[in-house]
Amino acid sequence: MTGEDQICGLEWRDGAIPVSTRFDDPYFSLADGLAETRHVFLAGNGLPGRFAPGFRIAELGFGTGLNLLAALICWQDAGVAGRLSFTSFEAFPMPAADIARALAAFPEAAAVAGPFLEAWGQGARRFALGPVDVEVVTGDARQTLPRWPGIADAWFLDGFSPAKNPEMWDPDLMAEVARHTAPGGSFATYTAAGFVRRALSAAGFAVERAAGHAGKRHMSRGTLTGGPSA
Repeated sequence: MTGEDQICGLEWRDGAIPVSTRFDDPYFSLADGLAETRHVFLAGNGLPGRFAPGFRIAELGFGTGLNLLAALICWQDAGVAGRLSFTSFEAFPMPAADIARALAAFPEAAAVAGPFLEAWGQGARRFALGPVDVEVVTGDARQTLPRWPGIADAWFLDGFSPAKNPEMWDPDLMAEVARHTAPGGSFATYTAAGFVRRALSAAGFAVERAAGHAGKRHMSRGTLTGGPSA
């Protein structure tokens, strides 16, 4: 754990699902978080179909690293040459032991998590995970994202619920997401909250609702089509 890291308080639901006591929200879907990641963040961004060598994913909300591991599995299964870049922004990193406990619910992800957990437990926030170059930027994304020099082809917007963590979804931060998106790049998120969709639209994304995962009515996805609207 680095000196900059702040730990988000946890409680465990049914002994397996981590819930943030700060935001009163679970870290992943109660109806199979790995399946939700694949439905929302991978399929929602047109992956693996858009993968190409050097593809860049960025994420708001690292949590347990489940989305990272799903992306790794997807990349390997797609047989793409070269490397994948994965950058995530996280204000309250979880300790490695808690991440390992959470990932135990997903044997497929846990099976490839060993090198990640080892690096994470040693305090590394920039490391290689097989063919994936990983960077986790700690701190408030409202401060860290504007300073980030990178750009993404696809965004996973996976902060806690907009109703409970509205700061993670405010218009200025969504504008920064757009500013750090390649032309024609995309985003996907589990939420269809109106103020989130309006903020992303104002930032320059063509936003649409799509069917959510496991009975959730809607999620959102979109493609960057231009600059911020007036």
